[in-house]
Order: sequence, then C-alpha cells, then structure tokens
Amino acid sequence: MIYSIPMDTHTGLYKSLGFPSVTIHETNAHFDFVEPARTILVIGPMGSGKTEYAARVWRDASVARRKGASIAYLTSGGGTQKELFEPESGIGTADRRNTFFVRNYLDTSRFVGVPEDALVYRGGYERCGSNIATVGDSFKLEETIKNNPHVGTWIIDEAAFYDERLAYLVKRESEQRGLVFVMPTLLLNFRGEVFNETARLLMETSTDIYPLSAYCEHEECLESANNTYRYYVVDGTECPALFFDPLIIVGGDRDKSSPLEPNYCTRCDVHHYLPGKQYTFFTLKPLGERASVGDLAPLEAELRAIKFDPESSELFRSFRAQYVDGTRPSIAHMNALRVPLIAERAIAYLFAERNLLSAEQTRVLVDRLDLDREYLSRRLSDNKRPLPL
Repeated sequence: MIYSIPMDTHTGLYKSLGFPSVTIHETNAHFDFVEPARTILVIGPMGSGKTEYAARVWRDASVARRKGASIAYLTSGGGTQKELFEPESGIGTADRRNTFFVRNYLDTSRFVGVPEDALVYRGGYERCGSNIATVGDSFKLEETIKNNPHVGTWIIDEAAFYDERLAYLVKRESEQRGLVFVMPTLLLNFRGEVFNETARLLMETSTDIYPLSAYCEHEECLESANNTYRYYVVDGTECPALFFDPLIIVGGDRDKSSPLEPNYCTRCDVHHYLPGKQYTFFTLKPLGERASVGDLAPLEAELRAIKFDPESSELFRSFRAQYVDGTRPSIAHMNALRVPLIAERAIAYLFAERNLLSAEQTRVLVDRLDLDREYLSRRLSDNKRPLPL
C-alpha cells in the first residue's frame, strides 16, 4: 500500500527539524508512463507552455526507455484487450514509453528554420526522428495509430483543430488498448469562447485536464492571464482584432508588422481588448439573418459604408457610442477600426462561421463592392469553407 503524506504534514516536519516556516508545494513529478488509459488535455492561452509540456513528456519518455526490459510489464497493456502484453518476450505491443508526436497540418508554418522532425516549442525543440507525422483529420490519425502499434503515448498538438470525431477516437483507443493521449490545445479562442465543438467534446471526455496560464504580456501588467489576445500592427500601432475577425488564421504565431496578418499574445481580462462584440450581435448578425432569407440589400449597404465611407457605417456609430461617448472611453478599442479589409472580415464571419450567406450571395458582394478576393479566399480556406471567387 502506498501512503501519500499531506503537504501540511511535510511543512510540520520541516519546521520540527528546526527550519523556518516555508510553504511546500506539490512535487513537480516526471510523467507517469505506468498509469494506462488516460486522455490528458493540456489547456491554456498561446504562450502558456502547452507544447513545452509535451516536450517534457517526450524527454521523460527518453529517460524511461533506458530502464531495463524487465519493467515493460509496468508500461504496457492496461486496456480491455488482454493480448497487449506478451509475457514470453517481456514486451508490450503498445509500450507507453514509446511516444509519437502528431502535428496538425494547419500548424506546419508556425515555426521556421528548424528540422522537419522537430517537436517545436518557444524555448527550443526536440528531435522526434521517425516518430512524428503531420495529420489533418481524425481518420488520418486513426490510420497513423494503426500503423504504429508499438506506440503507447500519443502527443496530439493543437487537438482542437481536428474534427469532433477525434474526442471519441482517443477515448476508444485509450479504453480498449490502454493508450495515453496528451493533447496540448487552446480551449478558448481569441474571443474568449470555447474554441469549437471539438474542444467542448475533449473537455467532456478527457480523464485529466492540466490548465496553464502565463503573465499578461501588456507592458504595464504582471497579472496572471488566461486569454489569447489577437491584434494587428498598423503604422506601428497595436490594433485589437474585431470580434468578427476570422476565427482561424493559419500561420499566425509569429511577430508580424503587416496589417493583414495577426499577432498573438497572452492578456489578462483587463487588457484583453475585444471590440465589436456588441455590434456583431446588434447589427452584423441580424443583417446576415436578413440576407439568409433573401434580403441582401441592408447588409450590402452596411458593408459599402464600411469600405467607402466608414464614419457613416453602423459599425463606426456603435464604436463611437461605446468607446468615445460611453462611460469607459478607450482609444485602444477604437484602434480596431484602423485594421484594413473590415468588410472582407465581416463576410468571412457570416459565410464561414454563421452560414448565413450563400456562396452566390458572397460572390455578389465581392463583385459589387470590389472586395479583396485573395485575402477573402485565404481566410475562407483557413476556416475550411473554401470558395472560388
């Protein structure tokens, strides 16, 4: 029987030996490769160390594999299938010390100048050799798992980027075969909402959840932060993303000075600026709903104003009421209107996320307003709603 000693007992023992009072925290232990059948969700904002956690698992596995073959029975099996461990050889067909890193295809441009087989985090990288793959959906992941029956621990980076089926695939493989899945991912998007249905299902089905936080990256703040903040740099000025900015923008985790490409950092609630949420639900979404039943003219008029005469738009009037004449004036929020191609962003939101615009209506608006086809095409593709324009 294994007894665990409460932390207050440790503290009392320490003091009884003549040492001064000190707060003793839980041990930051190495990863446990013995406990089977776990789906571990590692959540937090960008920059909180989610992938670094995965790299630590990888390093711990390399140490565990140096142990003698006689302990393989501890790190193999554990699912409902009895044949997983082979007593004669002392080797399990799925040893949890054998790790495999799965990178999502949307994340391939995130880091540059590193080896192809690298598990990359902000502080460095680990070389994975042949135990790495770039995967786009749960079906390809299932095939990869099947082709690597000796692997017992799977690290699936950016798990929320996958289809909803992922949650039940890892649950099944974990329960039936004793596999362990470590899934670093964003839980909340830059809007502060649950990222998508996949993220929600992973929260419901995971056996363990490790939440991570980071310092707020505002230059005058040291608070702990859990928000991923998206912003653009326009003429050297930080301009927060509008609430209806496209949800997914591929390759957005590098510093950029282009006003068309976002930057990200971690922010506390106070410094997590999210302008345009009220406008989205008061004006933009209702206009999209009218368009969805055939009345496109009001939406076209608003988008035309946004592009050609911004101060006549409902968007500008909403911002002025909230961030200039309101009880909490904010230049930081007003700066969101300096970001270019706002009409294109609004269309991407209504078409790709809300499904309120048809493909034909989207093309009509692009033609009539002479919108930026290249930008809009890329964003629709990023959000898995590609549309020839």
